[in-house]
Amino acid sequence: MTWPPPAPIVAAAAVVVAASAHDLRTRRIPNALTIGAAAVAVVLHGVLSGWSGVLVAVAGWTVGLVLFFPLFALGGMGAGDVKLLAAIGAWLGPMGAVCTALYGAIAGGIMALVVSFARGYTSTALGNVGRILRSWLVTGIHPVEGLTLDSSSGPRLPYALALATGTIVTIWMQ
Repeated sequence: MTWPPPAPIVAAAAVVVAASAHDLRTRRIPNALTIGAAAVAVVLHGVLSGWSGVLVAVAGWTVGLVLFFPLFALGGMGAGDVKLLAAIGAWLGPMGAVCTALYGAIAGGIMALVVSFARGYTSTALGNVGRILRSWLVTGIHPVEGLTLDSSSGPRLPYALALATGTIVTIWMQ
């Protein structure tokens, strides 16, 4: 990577750092950050690269939204996490959104295992996964009552940290 890094790279990193700090404190990611970051990304890409830059930013935002929306619809992820990936996609483009989602999922899985072990929640978590899969086999894929973010008493992860890790790895791998 060149030094200093391009503005979209710096902005994406700043957005995930801010989102992570807020998510750690409140377990929420503010709309002003995610929607504002995405809007600024579209404008900046337009200024830097014209309409092709706007298209890349909008495509990245769309890919980020589409990748995580099903998890939100099933009650397994908050809307802020979905919008954060979309904002990252607006900064890093469609492939950046895909890579961030992939690396973020790996980081999130590791975080989930650590939290699960630390809180003695591992057997409950595995049982819940089995319950979800059985429910889906019988009645199709849908939110499972008692096992969504709104209805579960299990530990909650500040997923912005996982997405920050995914973003940093994505930037580093470029």
